[in-house]
Amino acid sequence: MSWTDERVEILKKMWGEGQSASQIAKELGGVTRNAVIGKVHRLGLSNRAGSGGAKADAKPKAEAKPKPAPKPKAEPKAKPMPEMKTEPAVPPRPAGATNRKAIIPAGQPLPPQPSANEISPEALAKVNEVEKKAKKLSLMELTERTCKWPVGDPATEHFWFCGLPVQSGKPYCEAHVGVAFQPMSSRRDRRR
Repeated sequence: MSWTDERVEILKKMWGEGQSASQIAKELGGVTRNAVIGKVHRLGLSNRAGSGGAKADAKPKAEAKPKPAPKPKAEPKAKPMPEMKTEPAVPPRPAGATNRKAIIPAGQPLPPQPSANEISPEALAKVNEVEKKAKKLSLMELTERTCKWPVGDPATEHFWFCGLPVQSGKPYCEAHVGVAFQPMSSRRDRRR
């Protein structure tokens, strides 16, 4: 179906009469309601104010006298809000203070972590020995068979991954699995 001049004129006439896009599509045949709407927009026909389906041959309503605008109601005066003392949610920091934690250089021991108490000294010693033998791989060198334990600060050039062979079914080598996957403490076992 193409928009011939004759079909476009019918569209313009019916649109001007206030026919709906569905009614125009049905009258023209072989065209959808959406195609009619698209053509109306491409032709730049004005949007009609009022509901669709109103016919031009319908008798216009007698001119009604404009209704006077309603008088605005007197708004009650707002009561002043009592003054409330507010304190900032976060206390101000002293001049020169920062929220950043100190960055620990690669290869330096980490400060004690909350779970470090549960890690056995043997496991930590084993990790220190393993990290001396580590392959020190970059992210792009990792495979499914290399230990993915990160060492150092990712923001520095001294950051690397262990790279030793992984333990079966785990992402880390045997030494790092011993640190990463800790058994539940006896205190937690008692709760069950």
